[in-house]
Amino acid sequence: MRLRWVAFVPCLIWFLLTLFPIYWTVVTAFKTPPAVFNGPTYLPWIDFTPSLDGLREVLGGERGDVVRPLVNSTLIALTATTIATLLGAMAAYALVRFTFRVHLTAGIGFALVGIAVFVGLDLLGLGETPRMGIAFIVALLASILVNRLPLRDKILGNNDIAFWFVSQRMFPPIVSAFALYLLYARLGRDGIAMLDTFWGMVLAYTAFVLPITVWLLRDFFQSLPVEVEEAALVDDVPRWRIFLGIVLPMARPGVIATFLIALGFVWNEFLFALILTSSRWQTMPIMIAGQNSVRGTEWWSISGAALVAILPMVVVTVFLARLMRSGLALGGRK
Repeated sequence: MRLRWVAFVPCLIWFLLTLFPIYWTVVTAFKTPPAVFNGPTYLPWIDFTPSLDGLREVLGGERGDVVRPLVNSTLIALTATTIATLLGAMAAYALVRFTFRVHLTAGIGFALVGIAVFVGLDLLGLGETPRMGIAFIVALLASILVNRLPLRDKILGNNDIAFWFVSQRMFPPIVSAFALYLLYARLGRDGIAMLDTFWGMVLAYTAFVLPITVWLLRDFFQSLPVEVEEAALVDDVPRWRIFLGIVLPMARPGVIATFLIALGFVWNEFLFALILTSSRWQTMPIMIAGQNSVRGTEWWSISGAALVAILPMVVVTVFLARLMRSGLALGGRK
Protein backbone atom coordinates (compact mmCIF):
# COMPACT_ATOMS: atom_id res chain seq x y z
CA MET A 1 0.00 0.00 0.00
CA ARG A 2 2.82 2.39 0.84
CA LEU A 3 4.47 1.71 -2.52
CA ARG A 4 1.24 2.67 -4.28
CA TRP A 5 1.27 6.06 -2.55
CA VAL A 6 4.93 6.54 -3.47
CA ALA A 7 3.99 6.07 -7.12
CA PHE A 8 0.66 7.94 -6.90
CA VAL A 9 1.90 11.21 -5.39
CA PRO A 10 4.46 12.03 -8.15
CA CYS A 11 1.87 11.14 -10.80
CA LEU A 12 -0.69 13.42 -9.14
CA ILE A 13 1.81 16.29 -8.98
CA TRP A 14 2.68 15.81 -12.64
CA PHE A 15 -1.03 15.70 -13.56
CA LEU A 16 -1.67 18.99 -11.76
CA LEU A 17 1.35 20.61 -13.45
CA THR A 18 0.15 19.59 -16.91
CA LEU A 19 -3.44 20.61 -16.15
CA PHE A 20 -2.58 24.05 -14.76
CA PRO A 21 -1.86 25.79 -18.14
CA ILE A 22 -5.28 24.68 -19.41
CA TYR A 23 -6.95 25.87 -16.19
CA TRP A 24 -5.10 29.19 -16.41
CA THR A 25 -6.23 29.71 -20.00
CA VAL A 26 -9.85 28.97 -19.11
CA VAL A 27 -10.01 31.30 -16.10
CA THR A 28 -8.13 34.09 -17.92
CA ALA A 29 -10.70 33.95 -20.73
CA PHE A 30 -13.34 35.04 -18.16
CA LYS A 31 -11.29 37.80 -16.51
CA THR A 32 -11.65 41.55 -16.88
CA PRO A 33 -8.63 43.73 -17.72
CA PRO A 34 -8.16 44.84 -14.07
CA ALA A 35 -8.21 41.19 -12.93
CA VAL A 36 -5.40 40.49 -15.39
CA PHE A 37 -3.16 43.51 -14.83
CA ASN A 38 -3.60 44.02 -11.06
CA GLY A 39 -1.77 40.84 -10.09
CA PRO A 40 -2.45 37.12 -10.39
CA THR A 41 -5.92 35.88 -9.51
CA TYR A 42 -6.76 32.20 -9.44
CA LEU A 43 -10.31 31.46 -8.27
CA PRO A 44 -13.46 32.90 -9.92
CA TRP A 45 -15.99 34.54 -7.57
CA ILE A 46 -13.28 34.57 -4.88
CA ASP A 47 -10.28 36.40 -6.37
CA PHE A 48 -12.19 38.01 -9.24
CA THR A 49 -15.66 38.33 -10.75
CA PRO A 50 -15.96 36.39 -14.03
CA SER A 51 -16.89 38.30 -17.15
CA LEU A 52 -17.86 37.31 -20.68
CA ASP A 53 -16.31 40.43 -22.24
CA GLY A 54 -13.23 38.58 -23.56
CA LEU A 55 -15.27 35.85 -25.21
CA ARG A 56 -17.74 38.44 -26.49
CA GLU A 57 -14.90 40.34 -28.18
CA VAL A 58 -13.59 37.16 -29.83
CA LEU A 59 -16.91 35.67 -30.92
CA GLY A 60 -18.33 39.06 -31.90
CA GLY A 61 -15.54 39.70 -34.38
CA GLU A 62 -14.06 42.71 -32.58
CA ARG A 63 -10.64 41.04 -32.57
CA GLY A 64 -10.95 39.60 -36.07
CA ASP A 65 -12.99 36.85 -37.64
CA VAL A 66 -12.70 33.67 -35.55
CA VAL A 67 -15.34 31.56 -37.31
CA ARG A 68 -13.49 31.27 -40.61
CA PRO A 69 -10.14 30.16 -39.07
CA LEU A 70 -12.02 27.69 -36.86
CA VAL A 71 -13.81 26.19 -39.86
CA ASN A 72 -10.54 26.17 -41.82
CA SER A 73 -8.70 24.35 -39.03
CA THR A 74 -11.50 21.81 -38.67
CA LEU A 75 -11.75 21.00 -42.38
CA ILE A 76 -7.99 20.91 -42.98
CA ALA A 77 -7.14 18.94 -39.84
CA LEU A 78 -9.86 16.30 -40.24
CA THR A 79 -9.17 15.79 -43.96
CA ALA A 80 -5.38 15.65 -43.67
CA THR A 81 -5.46 13.41 -40.60
CA THR A 82 -7.95 11.01 -42.17
CA ILE A 83 -5.87 10.69 -45.34
CA ALA A 84 -2.62 10.31 -43.38
CA THR A 85 -4.15 7.67 -41.10
CA LEU A 86 -5.49 5.61 -44.02
CA LEU A 87 -2.22 5.82 -45.96
CA GLY A 88 -0.20 5.22 -42.80
CA ALA A 89 -2.30 2.17 -41.94
CA MET A 90 -1.69 0.62 -45.36
CA ALA A 91 2.04 1.38 -45.25
CA ALA A 92 2.42 0.12 -41.68
CA TYR A 93 0.53 -3.10 -42.45
CA ALA A 94 2.72 -3.71 -45.50
CA LEU A 95 5.88 -3.19 -43.42
CA VAL A 96 4.64 -5.71 -40.84
CA ARG A 97 3.25 -8.47 -43.05
CA PHE A 98 5.42 -8.31 -46.19
CA THR A 99 9.18 -8.51 -46.68
CA PHE A 100 10.78 -5.73 -48.73
CA ARG A 101 14.23 -5.78 -50.29
CA VAL A 102 15.32 -2.46 -51.76
CA HIS A 103 18.74 -2.11 -53.38
CA LEU A 104 20.63 0.99 -52.31
CA THR A 105 21.60 1.44 -55.96
CA ALA A 106 17.91 1.79 -56.84
CA GLY A 107 17.58 4.73 -54.46
CA ILE A 108 20.70 6.40 -55.81
CA GLY A 109 19.50 5.72 -59.35
CA PHE A 110 16.15 7.38 -58.58
CA ALA A 111 17.93 10.61 -57.62
CA LEU A 112 20.39 10.57 -60.53
CA VAL A 113 17.81 9.70 -63.19
CA GLY A 114 15.39 12.31 -61.84
CA ILE A 115 18.01 15.05 -62.00
CA ALA A 116 19.22 13.96 -65.46
CA VAL A 117 15.71 13.89 -66.93
CA PHE A 118 14.81 17.24 -65.35
CA VAL A 119 17.94 18.91 -66.77
CA GLY A 120 17.54 17.19 -70.14
CA LEU A 121 13.94 18.36 -70.54
CA ASP A 122 15.08 21.88 -69.68
CA LEU A 123 17.29 21.85 -72.76
CA LEU A 124 14.16 21.08 -74.80
CA GLY A 125 12.43 24.18 -73.42
CA LEU A 126 9.77 22.35 -71.40
CA GLY A 127 8.19 24.16 -68.46
CA GLU A 128 9.22 23.43 -64.85
CA THR A 129 5.98 21.80 -63.71
CA PRO A 130 5.78 19.26 -66.58
CA ARG A 131 9.51 18.60 -66.15
CA MET A 132 9.05 17.77 -62.46
CA GLY A 133 6.18 15.38 -63.18
CA ILE A 134 7.91 13.59 -66.05
CA ALA A 135 11.23 13.40 -64.17
CA PHE A 136 9.52 11.84 -61.15
CA ILE A 137 7.67 9.19 -63.19
CA VAL A 138 10.75 8.26 -65.24
CA ALA A 139 12.96 8.13 -62.14
CA LEU A 140 10.42 5.94 -60.32
CA LEU A 141 10.16 3.48 -63.22
CA ALA A 142 13.95 3.39 -63.55
CA SER A 143 14.44 2.68 -59.85
CA ILE A 144 11.89 -0.17 -59.98
CA LEU A 145 13.74 -1.72 -62.93
CA VAL A 146 17.12 -1.32 -61.22
CA ASN A 147 15.73 -2.90 -58.04
CA ARG A 148 14.84 -6.05 -60.02
CA LEU A 149 18.43 -6.54 -61.21
CA PRO A 150 20.61 -9.15 -59.42
CA LEU A 151 22.93 -6.52 -57.93
CA ARG A 152 25.42 -7.14 -55.16
CA ASP A 153 25.06 -4.03 -53.08
CA LYS A 154 23.52 -3.08 -49.75
CA ILE A 155 19.96 -4.32 -49.27
CA LEU A 156 17.53 -2.15 -47.33
CA GLY A 157 14.88 -4.12 -45.43
CA ASN A 158 11.65 -3.32 -43.59
CA ASN A 159 13.39 -1.77 -40.58
CA ASP A 160 15.42 0.52 -42.84
CA ILE A 161 12.26 1.64 -44.63
CA ALA A 162 10.51 2.28 -41.31
CA PHE A 163 13.50 4.32 -40.14
CA TRP A 164 13.37 6.29 -43.39
CA PHE A 165 9.78 7.25 -42.60
CA VAL A 166 10.77 8.47 -39.13
CA SER A 167 13.82 10.30 -40.49
CA GLN A 168 11.48 12.66 -42.35
CA ARG A 169 10.65 14.19 -38.95
CA MET A 170 14.33 14.88 -38.22
CA PHE A 171 14.53 17.76 -40.69
CA PRO A 172 13.99 21.24 -39.24
CA PRO A 173 10.38 22.19 -40.11
CA ILE A 174 11.49 25.50 -41.62
CA VAL A 175 13.42 23.60 -44.32
CA SER A 176 10.35 21.64 -45.42
CA ALA A 177 8.05 24.66 -45.14
CA PHE A 178 10.34 26.87 -47.24
CA ALA A 179 10.80 24.15 -49.87
CA LEU A 180 7.02 23.66 -50.04
CA TYR A 181 6.53 27.41 -50.42
CA LEU A 182 8.91 27.50 -53.39
CA LEU A 183 7.20 24.47 -54.96
CA TYR A 184 3.72 25.91 -54.45
CA ALA A 185 4.79 29.29 -55.81
CA ARG A 186 6.24 27.61 -58.91
CA LEU A 187 3.02 25.64 -59.44
CA GLY A 188 1.02 28.83 -58.99
CA ARG A 189 2.97 30.55 -61.76
CA ASP A 190 2.10 27.61 -64.02
CA GLY A 191 -1.61 27.96 -63.26
CA ILE A 192 -1.94 25.40 -60.45
CA ALA A 193 -2.97 27.36 -57.35
CA MET A 194 -1.59 25.78 -54.17
CA LEU A 195 -0.67 28.67 -51.87
CA ASP A 196 -3.48 29.67 -49.51
CA THR A 197 -5.72 26.85 -50.75
CA PHE A 198 -7.49 23.98 -49.02
CA TRP A 199 -5.77 21.16 -50.92
CA GLY A 200 -2.39 22.84 -50.66
CA MET A 201 -2.66 22.78 -46.87
CA VAL A 202 -4.12 19.26 -46.81
CA LEU A 203 -1.25 17.86 -48.89
CA ALA A 204 1.33 19.66 -46.75
CA TYR A 205 -0.14 18.41 -43.48
CA THR A 206 -0.64 14.89 -44.82
CA ALA A 207 3.07 14.71 -45.65
CA PHE A 208 3.87 16.37 -42.31
CA VAL A 209 2.04 13.81 -40.16
CA LEU A 210 2.31 10.65 -42.31
CA PRO A 211 5.64 9.45 -40.78
CA ILE A 212 4.09 9.58 -37.30
CA THR A 213 1.09 7.48 -38.32
CA VAL A 214 3.29 4.86 -40.02
CA TRP A 215 5.57 4.56 -37.00
CA LEU A 216 2.76 4.29 -34.45
CA LEU A 217 0.51 1.94 -36.44
CA ARG A 218 3.42 -0.36 -37.22
CA ASP A 219 3.68 -1.23 -33.53
CA PHE A 220 -0.08 -1.79 -33.27
CA PHE A 221 -0.17 -4.14 -36.26
CA GLN A 222 2.81 -6.09 -34.94
CA SER A 223 0.83 -6.91 -31.80
CA LEU A 224 -2.09 -8.43 -33.75
CA PRO A 225 -2.25 -12.25 -34.01
CA VAL A 226 -1.23 -13.34 -37.49
CA GLU A 227 -3.12 -16.64 -37.15
CA VAL A 228 -6.45 -14.94 -37.94
CA GLU A 229 -5.09 -13.60 -41.22
CA GLU A 230 -3.52 -16.95 -42.11
CA ALA A 231 -6.88 -18.67 -41.57
CA ALA A 232 -8.53 -16.16 -43.91
CA LEU A 233 -5.82 -16.74 -46.53
CA VAL A 234 -6.50 -20.48 -46.34
CA ASP A 235 -10.13 -19.69 -47.16
CA ASP A 236 -8.89 -17.74 -50.21
CA VAL A 237 -9.92 -14.32 -48.85
CA PRO A 238 -8.22 -11.47 -50.78
CA ARG A 239 -5.61 -9.41 -48.96
CA TRP A 240 -7.59 -6.21 -49.29
CA ARG A 241 -10.59 -7.80 -47.61
CA ILE A 242 -8.39 -9.14 -44.83
CA PHE A 243 -7.00 -5.66 -44.27
CA LEU A 244 -10.36 -3.86 -44.34
CA GLY A 245 -12.55 -6.51 -42.74
CA ILE A 246 -10.22 -8.15 -40.20
CA VAL A 247 -7.08 -6.13 -39.50
CA LEU A 248 -8.57 -2.64 -39.21
CA PRO A 249 -11.45 -3.70 -36.90
CA MET A 250 -8.98 -5.59 -34.68
CA ALA A 251 -6.66 -2.57 -34.59
CA ARG A 252 -9.45 0.00 -34.13
CA PRO A 253 -8.23 1.26 -30.71
CA GLY A 254 -4.73 1.76 -32.12
CA VAL A 255 -6.02 3.46 -35.26
CA ILE A 256 -8.17 5.85 -33.21
CA ALA A 257 -5.30 6.61 -30.84
CA THR A 258 -3.01 7.32 -33.80
CA PHE A 259 -5.70 9.50 -35.39
CA LEU A 260 -5.97 11.58 -32.21
CA ILE A 261 -2.21 12.04 -31.93
CA ALA A 262 -1.93 13.03 -35.58
CA LEU A 263 -4.93 15.36 -35.27
CA GLY A 264 -3.27 17.12 -32.35
CA PHE A 265 -0.12 17.68 -34.41
CA VAL A 266 -2.04 19.10 -37.36
CA TRP A 267 -4.45 21.19 -35.29
CA ASN A 268 -1.65 22.94 -33.37
CA GLU A 269 0.79 23.32 -36.28
CA PHE A 270 1.84 26.93 -36.80
CA LEU A 271 4.82 27.21 -39.18
CA PHE A 272 3.28 25.67 -42.32
CA ALA A 273 0.09 27.69 -41.88
CA LEU A 274 2.13 30.87 -41.42
CA ILE A 275 4.18 30.37 -44.60
CA LEU A 276 1.66 28.68 -46.91
CA THR A 277 -1.44 30.81 -46.17
CA SER A 278 -2.18 34.50 -46.30
CA SER A 279 -5.88 35.14 -45.67
CA ARG A 280 -8.44 32.69 -47.04
CA TRP A 281 -7.21 29.50 -45.36
CA GLN A 282 -5.53 30.78 -42.22
CA THR A 283 -5.94 28.45 -39.26
CA MET A 284 -6.58 29.01 -35.56
CA PRO A 285 -2.90 29.16 -34.47
CA ILE A 286 -2.36 32.06 -36.90
CA MET A 287 -5.52 33.78 -35.67
CA ILE A 288 -4.45 33.46 -32.02
CA ALA A 289 -0.93 34.70 -32.78
CA GLY A 290 -2.44 37.82 -34.36
CA GLN A 291 -4.46 38.79 -31.28
CA ASN A 292 -1.87 41.30 -30.04
CA SER A 293 -3.02 44.85 -30.74
CA VAL A 294 -1.68 48.39 -30.48
CA ARG A 295 -3.13 48.47 -26.95
CA GLY A 296 -0.71 45.73 -25.85
CA THR A 297 -1.14 42.09 -25.02
CA GLU A 298 -4.78 41.63 -24.07
CA TRP A 299 -4.57 38.25 -22.40
CA TRP A 300 -8.31 37.92 -21.79
CA SER A 301 -9.02 38.03 -25.54
CA ILE A 302 -6.06 35.79 -26.39
CA SER A 303 -7.23 33.26 -23.79
CA GLY A 304 -10.77 33.46 -25.17
CA ALA A 305 -9.49 32.66 -28.67
CA ALA A 306 -7.37 29.84 -27.28
CA LEU A 307 -10.42 28.46 -25.47
CA VAL A 308 -12.38 28.47 -28.72
CA ALA A 309 -9.49 26.59 -30.36
CA ILE A 310 -9.29 24.00 -27.57
CA LEU A 311 -12.98 23.06 -27.41
CA PRO A 312 -13.25 21.27 -30.81
CA MET A 313 -10.27 19.07 -29.95
CA VAL A 314 -11.85 18.21 -26.60
CA VAL A 315 -15.14 17.25 -28.29
CA VAL A 316 -13.39 15.08 -30.90
CA THR A 317 -11.21 13.44 -28.24
CA VAL A 318 -14.17 12.59 -26.02
CA PHE A 319 -16.14 11.16 -28.94
CA LEU A 320 -13.26 9.06 -30.31
CA ALA A 321 -12.22 7.94 -26.82
CA ARG A 322 -15.64 6.32 -26.42
CA LEU A 323 -15.14 4.46 -29.72
CA MET A 324 -11.68 3.40 -28.59
CA ARG A 325 -12.97 2.06 -25.28
CA SER A 326 -15.76 0.15 -27.04
CA GLY A 327 -13.16 -1.32 -29.38
CA LEU A 328 -11.04 -2.46 -26.47
CA ALA A 329 -14.06 -4.03 -24.80
CA LEU A 330 -15.08 -5.76 -28.02
CA GLY A 331 -11.56 -7.09 -28.45
CA GLY A 332 -11.62 -8.40 -24.86
CA ARG A 333 -14.90 -10.27 -25.47
CA LYS A 334 -13.54 -11.79 -28.64
